[in-house]
Amino acid sequence: MNPRSLALLCDPDTHAPLELNGDALVNPETGTPFPVREGIPIFLGDVEGLNRKYQTMYDRLAPGYDIAERLYTWILRKPDFRLEYIGELEVPPGARVLEVSVGTGGNLRHLRLDAEIFGLDLSWGMLHRCVRNLRKWRRAAELFQGEAERLPFRDAVFDCVFHVGGINFFNDKSRAIEEMIRVARPGTKLVIIDETDKVISGMYSKNPLTRKYYQGTEGAAFCPVGLVPPAMNEVQSRLIVGGRMYCLTFRKP
Repeated sequence: MNPRSLALLCDPDTHAPLELNGDALVNPETGTPFPVREGIPIFLGDVEGLNRKYQTMYDRLAPGYDIAERLYTWILRKPDFRLEYIGELEVPPGARVLEVSVGTGGNLRHLRLDAEIFGLDLSWGMLHRCVRNLRKWRRAAELFQGEAERLPFRDAVFDCVFHVGGINFFNDKSRAIEEMIRVARPGTKLVIIDETDKVISGMYSKNPLTRKYYQGTEGAAFCPVGLVPPAMNEVQSRLIVGGRMYCLTFRKP
């Protein structure tokens, strides 16, 4: 972890600032420690519910995730389906960028080289793959393990905040959206993307590696436009990638 990043971090529950103490970050007010593992701060408590279910799934899928994604791109017959939504991001020169649910980091390689990149994910397996990919691509990013509903960042510190994949099955979609808004600076455009039921029922529910995690989830994958707080500006939603994903965007006033 870059020591300069410490000023941006906070206790995800109390939002109190943290101090570095040996191999852990500590809330000096409560004494609560947050360990740092292989340079990645861990902000997880007891992971429960859907978050626990899909954390387990992604940990198991992580070793072959990138290969499966390349196959998915081949099936779609597109050079890179990310190009349909990367253009939605507003990343000014020298921007500080946060991707919530960073996964193996596939989106990060498309960001401008002078961006200061932060990524958070629930799955340690995915973060481990992300570290390897960043080394391969010669890109730098600060990575954190945590939940989208409890972001370990201070208020209004990011110029760009986005999320791709996962919010369909978060424990609390509304709280996750509120957290992304909280850490964004005023005027920031937020981008939230996930897959539609077309993919869940047509692919994941039939794939032997994933189907047990998606049994009984029919209709659960939908754009959470109704959860965007009324105070947000420029709220828009649309289908992308041939209806396989939705793209929700809005701007923090």
